[in-house]
Amino acid sequence: MTVLLKIEEAPRGAPAPRPQGWALWALGFRPFYLLASGFAALSIALWALQFSGVLGGAYLAGPLWHAHEMVFGFTLAVVVGFLFTAGRNWSGQDTPSGRALMALAALWLLARVLVLTPWGVAAAVANVAFPLLAAWGLFRALRRGNNQRNYFFAGLLVLMALGAALVHAERLGLSLLPGWAGIQIGLDVVLFMMAVMGGRVIPMFTNNGVPGTQATRHPRIEQGALASVLALLVADALGLPGVVVFSIAAVAALLHGARLALWQPWKTLRVPLVWVLHAAYLWIPLHLALRAAAALDLLPSSFATHALTVGAIGGLTIAMMTRTARGHTGRPLRADGFDVACYALVLAAGVVRVGGPLLWPAGYVHALLCSAALWSAGFGLYAVRYWPALTRPRLDGKPG
Repeated sequence: MTVLLKIEEAPRGAPAPRPQGWALWALGFRPFYLLASGFAALSIALWALQFSGVLGGAYLAGPLWHAHEMVFGFTLAVVVGFLFTAGRNWSGQDTPSGRALMALAALWLLARVLVLTPWGVAAAVANVAFPLLAAWGLFRALRRGNNQRNYFFAGLLVLMALGAALVHAERLGLSLLPGWAGIQIGLDVVLFMMAVMGGRVIPMFTNNGVPGTQATRHPRIEQGALASVLALLVADALGLPGVVVFSIAAVAALLHGARLALWQPWKTLRVPLVWVLHAAYLWIPLHLALRAAAALDLLPSSFATHALTVGAIGGLTIAMMTRTARGHTGRPLRADGFDVACYALVLAAGVVRVGGPLLWPAGYVHALLCSAALWSAGFGLYAVRYWPALTRPRLDGKPG
């Protein structure tokens, strides 16, 4: 089975030395995990400032700002941090670090600020340039290491840039295509990334972390699951009729549900670092089922969207952010109480955001506020807890 990330566990029983110095710019996951978690925790305050009128002159405002920043702000930061870290292992070559990584992080931060100002052109340039430069940084490492198998990840980052460009082109009056199409393309690209990476790492982590588990991958189901997500992306890009989207999403939901069942999630309940991956991945077939219902106007599309963003993206990012941060800072691959609290808060945010309005439509506002608070608390706790680990050198003295 292909290894996506080489994660090493600190020697058992060995005293953990106290790392000295500053290592924030040593590897991509360090700054981007901190930026993403901090931004997620602050999102409630930014929403409040918008609603209160303090940010009334913002270039992007209201639901469009929220959707754009969830996809091209928070999620893209985690994706880039993860791919830079994985890309170094895939290729054996350095991905951006040091000043280059610092410049990319500064560009990401500048893009978050500019969308809250009236300077639309500058905001557009920054938001499109970030994924393009990240794609180039990843591609250079893969090319030097002759790792052609993973070139497509750089291509997916270019598609993210295209999605961002569609949003800003419509906002600036340069395109007749709806900006929300760019949001949907971004979401579909992220869904495909999660499907690919989930299939690579979840069965492996399950078998390695839970003795006796026999998580398997069926070739036909793997191919169908990934192909169905790509088909959904094409259907959205072409604006195909709802009945076509329904058919694709319904088949995809069944395939991803079968895929998850083969990984035996019920055997992982005693290992938080593993069960959180399964719990988060469960949101993908749920999202696809809700997407199918929304295509036939049986449910508002927001249920499917938030099952993907809060449930699947939120759950898988917090799961991988804790695991890769532990493994790549030389710490034991064991979730502690703080990690479990992060998992519980973020996953609960998804349940409340999707399940609350479904079961109690009159309590929509209460569910939204409660979900936002849970989300903010989960990622805020991560930022505070992992700040020392992400900014200091590895415990084992290795580079990265």
